[in-house]
Amino acid sequence: MKWSDKRRREEFPFFCYREEIYLDHAATSQRPQRVLDAERVFYEKQNANPFRGLYELGMEATDAYERARKTVQNFLHAQYAEEIIFTRNATESLNLVAYSFGCHFLKEGDEIIVSIMEHHSNLLPWQMVAEKTGAKLVFLECGADGTISKEQLDFAFTERTKLVAITHVSNVLGCQNPIEEVVRRAHECEAVVVLDAAQSIAHRPVDVVLLDVDFLAFSGHKMMGPMGIGVLYGKKKWLEQMPPFLRGGEMIESVSRTGATFAPLPHRLEAGTVNAAAAVGLEAAIHFIHEIGWEEIRSREEELTAYAMNQMEAIPEIHILGSKDPKNHSGILTFTVEGVHPHDVASILDADHIAVRAGHHCAQPLFAHLNIPSATRASLAFYNTKEEIDRFVDCLKPLRRKMGYGK
Repeated sequence: MKWSDKRRREEFPFFCYREEIYLDHAATSQRPQRVLDAERVFYEKQNANPFRGLYELGMEATDAYERARKTVQNFLHAQYAEEIIFTRNATESLNLVAYSFGCHFLKEGDEIIVSIMEHHSNLLPWQMVAEKTGAKLVFLECGADGTISKEQLDFAFTERTKLVAITHVSNVLGCQNPIEEVVRRAHECEAVVVLDAAQSIAHRPVDVVLLDVDFLAFSGHKMMGPMGIGVLYGKKKWLEQMPPFLRGGEMIESVSRTGATFAPLPHRLEAGTVNAAAAVGLEAAIHFIHEIGWEEIRSREEELTAYAMNQMEAIPEIHILGSKDPKNHSGILTFTVEGVHPHDVASILDADHIAVRAGHHCAQPLFAHLNIPSATRASLAFYNTKEEIDRFVDCLKPLRRKMGYGK
């Protein structure tokens, strides 16, 4: 059943307290009431340290945390619950793979493929691995619309390819990468694939078995879940071989003066007190997404994106980066305004209570590749409205005049 604008908005307390037109969903989403309630109820009624206490309350906290893990497993269609590792965010998940897999299994002469459009969180860890192991970074270039050509894939993949780190959806261009083809070629080379799903996880279903990726990372805060909770999915065969990323409480079986033996998965990779309340909040966000339905999310976001693009393209001085097809934007509209710095664009819009992001969007190599210093990004979610887009575009139209460029 199609949701009305009123029903969508009523789910999010933020819109009851702020008049902000929030167009920065790609950075962090707003949270529905049920996510806030899930965290609050955990702290009010189940607050104990999971795995630490053999009393009823402690076991309830443990059960809540592990139930959230099972929910994430089902959300990703993973085979085993122990393939789900809770972290703080996608950045920590990717660093975990880099340190515990990359630094231990790659060697001098090996090649790591990364796309030019990677968020810094899926580039810097692999630069570190290359520096520590002597492996070499190989970049997959893209066209202005984000397309990675067959010729680029042919060039990048060789018998030395051992790992591919690639984003599912670009946080700048909004385009979806050809993951199925990347995975096929990688596995032909006996290479592993690390998929950054931080930007895709809130917009489309993800099935790790169908995609056949070896690792996948995402953050809860970009899919209407809490901040401070992330997920690393990894195939069990790889996770079992990886040494711990962090060492300390609850990731051990026994400790002596001279050494330690480590707990089985997933706890071996989750050292210290876990963020159980945020895990429960993430579980609530997943249930909320299922209640809305992927088709409702997709159709609404495509409708809003097309509506916004049509109006923005009618303004000659505005140039939208990426594809001309709204369906290839995942709600992301990154743009430049002739003669106006992106920071000025964002400041002027902020004066009208419109929140957008400006800068290099943690993707400086992509901007250098496109020969664009920086840009402004408006990113939409299913809870935005056409009225908000109208106000956004109305504020864009006089923007150059406000900066002294005449009419």
